[in-house]
Amino acid sequence: MNESSQIIESGLANASGESPLVRVRSLSKSFPAVGREPLIVLSDVNLDVFPGEVVAIVGESGSGKSTLLHILGALDRPDSGELLFNNESLLSRSDKDLSDFRNKRIGFVFQFHHLLPEFSALENVMMPALVSGMAPSAASPRAMELLDRVGLTHRASHRPGELSGGEKQRVAMARALMNDPVLILADEPTGNLDEQTAEQLHNEMIRLSREINQTFILVTHNKGFALLADRVFSLEHGILTQQMQTKLS
Repeated sequence: MNESSQIIESGLANASGESPLVRVRSLSKSFPAVGREPLIVLSDVNLDVFPGEVVAIVGESGSGKSTLLHILGALDRPDSGELLFNNESLLSRSDKDLSDFRNKRIGFVFQFHHLLPEFSALENVMMPALVSGMAPSAASPRAMELLDRVGLTHRASHRPGELSGGEKQRVAMARALMNDPVLILADEPTGNLDEQTAEQLHNEMIRLSREINQTFILVTHNKGFALLADRVFSLEHGILTQQMQTKLS
């Protein structure tokens, strides 16, 4: 076990005795490079994330944070290693099974909201449920409930072009919650927002995680946002290490 693994493993005691929701072991990923050795972006990564926990991952641009998030969300596969959800291996599943898993079990919030411009805020929030086969009549009440949670019921009929940047990201957050996922992955969710709006969304995400016991893994450059998390990890030169500072009170 390398030094980074020891650091992470030593901080994984869970007082309630719960098993990890996400367990990563010896995860590695590289990309081919023209005329030189492959670029190693993840090297022997180990990580446990427990139910209801908020975990932040920080690091420089190009350090592999998004790659790690994509693997955790079953959007990409590693070169080697193990990825377990509730003690079940994901990497042995077919691409079709992984697509269904993503839709039903994982919510995504990205730096760019990726809302569909031709649909209203309500319809955008409903979309994951509609994709999974739920009838619009059943999906609509759930979507309105989520818009209420993020304070946007009054904007339900508005299209993305009529919403502010912060409102679009709150709609994206509601959409991520639509299918009641076990895990939400957020990749620089406030990277395109001004400081004040970003801070509001940071607090909104933490509030939601506490109210509904939602597990989050966040990738961010914002140190203040990271320190709101239960644990903070740094990814540098492919190595994931746990930072020792405590979260903000």
